[in-house]
Amino acid sequence: MKKQVLMAVLPLMVWGCGDPTDADNDGVADGIRDPNNVSVVVPSTPKGTVSGQVLSTTLQPIADVAVAMTIGSQPTGKSVTTDASGNFVMTDVPAGAQVLLTFSKSGFSTLRATSTVPSSAGNVPINNGNASFGPVTLTQLNGSLAVTVVTPQGRPAVGAKAVLEVDKAGSVILSNYDSVSSVVSKVYVEATADSNGILTFNGIPSGIELARLNGTYNLWIAPMDTNGDGVVDTGGYTKSYSGGSIVGSQATTLAQLNFSKPSGVGALNIEGGNVSSLKGAAETDPLRNLVRPGEPIYVYFNQPVQPGSVFVRLTDEYAKESLPVTASVNVGGYSATITPGNGIVQEGKEYNIFVRAVAAEGGSNYSRTGFFFGGDQSAPRAITIAEMRYLETERPPAVGAFQLNSTEIVYVSFSAPIAKQVGQSVQVLLGADIDGVGGMGGNSFGEIGNSSGQGFPLEMAEPTKPIQTRTPAELPVFGIQPSGYSTRYFFTYNGNALVGVDRMRVQVVFSNLAPVLGTNDVYESIWGQPINTDLELTGIIQQPPPPLP
Repeated sequence: MKKQVLMAVLPLMVWGCGDPTDADNDGVADGIRDPNNVSVVVPSTPKGTVSGQVLSTTLQPIADVAVAMTIGSQPTGKSVTTDASGNFVMTDVPAGAQVLLTFSKSGFSTLRATSTVPSSAGNVPINNGNASFGPVTLTQLNGSLAVTVVTPQGRPAVGAKAVLEVDKAGSVILSNYDSVSSVVSKVYVEATADSNGILTFNGIPSGIELARLNGTYNLWIAPMDTNGDGVVDTGGYTKSYSGGSIVGSQATTLAQLNFSKPSGVGALNIEGGNVSSLKGAAETDPLRNLVRPGEPIYVYFNQPVQPGSVFVRLTDEYAKESLPVTASVNVGGYSATITPGNGIVQEGKEYNIFVRAVAAEGGSNYSRTGFFFGGDQSAPRAITIAEMRYLETERPPAVGAFQLNSTEIVYVSFSAPIAKQVGQSVQVLLGADIDGVGGMGGNSFGEIGNSSGQGFPLEMAEPTKPIQTRTPAELPVFGIQPSGYSTRYFFTYNGNALVGVDRMRVQVVFSNLAPVLGTNDVYESIWGQPINTDLELTGIIQQPPPPLP
């Protein structure tokens, strides 16, 4: 029995009595290669390896890829580069260590992957100490994607900020059956929309590259303050495109921003555009119905419309005759561009518009009348009096008489539409001897300078049809929708007959409006500017009476 024990411990005694070395730093004394069947030599600091291969999406080796390793929480790591075959190997890695590998090369996506070197790494057992990464696949960053962004008002969303995420931009197979391993390979590119509202994302995997990896492009557009008032007035936008859907096209994609509270989808309807009155009766704010001269009218439907089904008619404020206009359907039927004839839309003028369309599926019909104004929200114009004319009632009118009689109506046309708010009416004063006692010193109601400041109330005469110039009277091109704004106002003259009104001084006294209790209503222009200064004009034009039936 004693003999057997001595034989079992003899190898250990030999190692302990000599001067053992571990030159290869494998945790086993050099020369101990074949332990007997009684004792097992276990490395004191077992080591392992990490290796792999890097390929392109076409499975071609990629040389000179930098492979950086972080080992657990160690402050420094290891790094190598791939050879001509795309291979790499790192030795002397502690067994059981969690390692993070970062694969990077200029012009290619970056990939990060984690794994764990087996705890049994080292000489025993044999060939069980390697953490394998591969094949690792990296995409080339030589592609681009363009996206056109439009505001809810239908204009290019200049300055829109967006991020494109490419997921996944690389792949790796981990061969050590590590259930907690993870792989990250994404590309993020930021872009800002140019003057045409186009976002361009460069330096991304092409659609073909991404299709090979079954990856996607994820687009995020941030909410915007489109009118510069400091308040975000659009929601953001998000959409995903598969690599396969982009293959072969690389076409510009449309992204339409919604209002911060987008409308629901039901029957065919217009949800956006720069003429909001086409959305419904509640969209009458002139600032949402301003079209810059020379700019098209944009409408965006909540569902595709049938090609050729969009029918548009356009008139001026009086709806007497049709104005030239064309319409084209685009973006797969989701939008239409309406283009008035050259020079038709003018600053400070009101227009009526009729739009009809039919849904591509289900046959739902949209038909609505709206209005818009020529103008730019960022460039308000001062209001002036364009002309005054009185409606002569004498038949036939005395040639050259220009005599304003009691009960005759005087029409006041302003340079741009204005709104008469609820409350008092602005007063009109004349530079004339209204009471017939001589002089124009303001000693009578309605005379400029009278102490009461009272004159003839000015009321709105918003057109609902053309001015009659023949019998039968002209009919409107289509029934028009009142906007609550008009260039046309009137007052009824009551006083002695006045001669020489073509040279008469007339004042519209906005400054004398007394505030109405509980309100702050004022006359205002289509640009939202209050009118609180007096306006004046000299000369009233004679308008002949309408023809007899």
